[in-house]
Amino acid sequence: MSKYDVVVIGSGPGGYVAAIRAGQLGLKTAIVEREKTERLGGTCLLRGCIPTKAMLQTADLLAKASHAEDFGISLSDPKVDMDKMDKYRARIVKKNAGGVKYLMKKNNVDVHFGHGRIAGKNKVSVEGLDGKTTTLETKHCVLATGSACQHLPFIEMDHERIIDSDDLLQMTDKPEHLVVIGAGAVGSEFASVFLRYGSEVTLVEMVDRLLPIEDVEVSKEIEKSFKKQGMNVMTSSKVTDVTRTDDGVKVVVETTKGGKNSAKEIQASHLLVATGRRPVTGDCGLDKTKIEVDDRGYIAVDEYMQTAEDWVYAIGDIVNTPWLAHVASHEGILAVDHLAGEPAHPLNYDLVPNCTYTSPEVASVGLTEEQAKERGYDVKTGTFPFSAIGKASIVGQTEGFVKIVSETKYDELLGMHIIGPKATELITEGTVAMELESTVVELLHTIHPHPTLAEAVGEAAHAVMGETIHI
Repeated sequence: MSKYDVVVIGSGPGGYVAAIRAGQLGLKTAIVEREKTERLGGTCLLRGCIPTKAMLQTADLLAKASHAEDFGISLSDPKVDMDKMDKYRARIVKKNAGGVKYLMKKNNVDVHFGHGRIAGKNKVSVEGLDGKTTTLETKHCVLATGSACQHLPFIEMDHERIIDSDDLLQMTDKPEHLVVIGAGAVGSEFASVFLRYGSEVTLVEMVDRLLPIEDVEVSKEIEKSFKKQGMNVMTSSKVTDVTRTDDGVKVVVETTKGGKNSAKEIQASHLLVATGRRPVTGDCGLDKTKIEVDDRGYIAVDEYMQTAEDWVYAIGDIVNTPWLAHVASHEGILAVDHLAGEPAHPLNYDLVPNCTYTSPEVASVGLTEEQAKERGYDVKTGTFPFSAIGKASIVGQTEGFVKIVSETKYDELLGMHIIGPKATELITEGTVAMELESTVVELLHTIHPHPTLAEAVGEAAHAVMGETIHI
């Protein structure tokens, strides 16, 4: 029986980072991954963040090529080649999966391919891809088994015309008309991609705005932009019936606005169900432990990611914290530091950056204006548009703004919300400032280089004080 200090089950961005951290600390470590293609990286790398962002890169290039004349470049009829895009996407995934495998070797982490389960106190069984079962003895176990697509009970998935995000990544043709249920990050990103690929897109959201976790003003801006680009946006709406037809799918959407109900029947080529994900905790041996799982499948942990079994930790999408790759990675480091007796600092989930890779991009950190008021702060805000920034005009992306949320007593920065070019990169400035408990005045006095998109952040700080320079 192999003996380890740590066995990590799951090789996504939480699991493989936890394994690397354990290796760095000199702990004898193994990682268990059930992916049948024997690739590491989990959903994020194989079916999530990485392949979808490759698709977004293609969409961005296509959009730029379509407007090349605006920049003095003549191109004729640019269009997406789905087959070549798929090869590009596969190349990116292969390269990154190989990188994770290299990092395991570099940090002396043993890799076991198969289904890992807790098999009793300090034991993990691995049902190998060849069907043979081995048992690993370990002082600690980190569960990082991730999540899977959440489906709706009244919709029968055929995974051909009625699909989830995993299915969509297997398609080699673009849909003629894609109906998307759910305007969270996943649904909005796919809607934005295929709109720019040339598909007709209808985005259906049950609540009254897109990207519901974002600031209200950001939600309004992204809806305005999507409609301007030609997307059919249906908020306060829900899909009530779905029927597979010979050449597509028939979708009935009911809308409630102003106290009035209406229904619309949509004929589409494909329906994407993007209504969230569910934690994968059903078959990892929890029945042999006293670990608590709630009715939604989440594992209960303390602030150090430790479960009711003190030798077992749980991280990432299987715990009730934000479902983001960067959160899972930090939780993995926190868990390993704690089990190794290293200084461990619980995460401040108020400071988790959210990124949505639509066009325009959306990113945020900290409290929205509404949340800040709910917590009792005397709130002041400042907003600055990219249309007044020279670099935004240069790159041809002037939509959106930077909004800063702060409070009056100590001038503390409470939140930053960005919609516009490179928002997902710019938000790091707000994340670092908030981690350092910066004031708005300190942000205002920070010199932002010119010409850059980051000038909008500095100007938004000026806006809080009512002292913008370029407006």
